[in-house]
Amino acid sequence: MGCAGSTQSQGEGSVKKIRKPKPWKHTQPITKAQLMQLREEFWDTAPHYGGRKEIWDALRAAAEADISLAQAIVDSAGVIVQNTDLTTCYDERGAKYELPKYVLSEPTNLVEES
Repeated sequence: MGCAGSTQSQGEGSVKKIRKPKPWKHTQPITKAQLMQLREEFWDTAPHYGGRKEIWDALRAAAEADISLAQAIVDSAGVIVQNTDLTTCYDERGAKYELPKYVLSEPTNLVEES
């Protein structure tokens, strides 16, 4: 029975909608290539900080997708979104996943390669 007090309807109200991160600046201007290298290094080492590899994989896919697809990815992976910009998330077991802004969006001081 779908009564108003069922856990499903309560759970649906607590789902946070993902949004793009606020504009941000890197400590110093960087090129697209440098940004891509930072991202690769982060994703290569992230599973070593704890948590489950499949959650890290889902977070990477969400970070690289558009907003609506990212929402579907985190919902289907069971990721609990603490911050709507995906900088802090948890899995069902309570493991924390922190994503730096540089894997989620480009800085405002990205420079062209010369």
